[in-house]
Amino acid sequence: MTSVFDTFRLGSLHLPNRLVMAPMTRNRASADGVPTPLMATYYTQRASAGLIIAEASTPNAVGRTYPDISAIHDDAHVAGWRRVTEAVGAAGGRMFLQIQHGGRIGHPDNSGGLSPVAPSPVAPPGTIFTRGGHVPTVVPREMTAAEIRSTVADFAAAARRAVDAGFAGVEVHGGNGYLLHQFLASGTNHRTDGYGGSVEGRTRFVREVVEAVAAAVGPERVGLRVAPGVTANGMHEDDPEEVYPALVDALSDTGPAYLHVVFADPDQPLFQRIRKQWAGTLIANPALPWPGPLPADGGRHEAERLLAAGADLVSLGRAFLANPDLVERLRTGAALNPLREEGLMYVGGADGYTDYPALPA
Repeated sequence: MTSVFDTFRLGSLHLPNRLVMAPMTRNRASADGVPTPLMATYYTQRASAGLIIAEASTPNAVGRTYPDISAIHDDAHVAGWRRVTEAVGAAGGRMFLQIQHGGRIGHPDNSGGLSPVAPSPVAPPGTIFTRGGHVPTVVPREMTAAEIRSTVADFAAAARRAVDAGFAGVEVHGGNGYLLHQFLASGTNHRTDGYGGSVEGRTRFVREVVEAVAAAVGPERVGLRVAPGVTANGMHEDDPEEVYPALVDALSDTGPAYLHVVFADPDQPLFQRIRKQWAGTLIANPALPWPGPLPADGGRHEAERLLAAGADLVSLGRAFLANPDLVERLRTGAALNPLREEGLMYVGGADGYTDYPALPA
């Protein structure tokens, strides 16, 4: 039986365990997206993870989702992230950076007046958080073919900047209702050109982004995160059983370092099919209850079920959030810190961020 404490080789990286810190937006960057010293403290506290995938960072201004999220499209962003990677590296850690374009999950109040863009002009339901509070979402503007090409180029440029900032690689965010997921899903992609209509058309943008990023920094430095059937941010998919196997097949020649499947269930036929088709490293994120308290074991039981079902690595989110020394706590059976009030996840400052205690030395 594979253990969460077994070592693993991911490209050129030697991972001391198979526990991955999942990317989690925490809204602690500056107003213009520059990572802060507090963020360096937060990630350094968690450097014992086998791999840290740092939070979603936007590749351009129009892709910005919420206030105080990080970015990776100018020199100030690179400098800020370099301070983070140097601190984590000095503590023995390893980091990838997730690159995310919000697509329709955005608002002019969050992006300097820019209207959000998407595959089709389909607004997300409900409201979106801005610096002025929750406001109604807006109808996004349908991307032109030229804008699609420039966005692909922005992802590639962001990946180069991430490597310049000291990251070992990047994760392209293709899930959770953001731009790439919007292209994949029938509910948000109503296009009739080469980027819509058929399954091949709806997977095209994701393929082009991953291929461009791999060409920019090398496929061994690239991962892709997907969320088959996940309904976050008002998503609806009619045919995930067709889309995701087709996407896996289409990416087989590109050879990214890993595929990261969110809310993975080892008993689900689609997960089993993806594992069978994907020849490379598979990171699985267990389908733990949310919202609600953490399981007493932080998700270790579900993590080991996923490893037994063929996952190579397992990503955990809230357990790492509340326990900077999660690996040691799981190894020794020590009690876990409870997750404090969930509102503290996004309010800024040290509370609920860098003030979770570690075990006594």
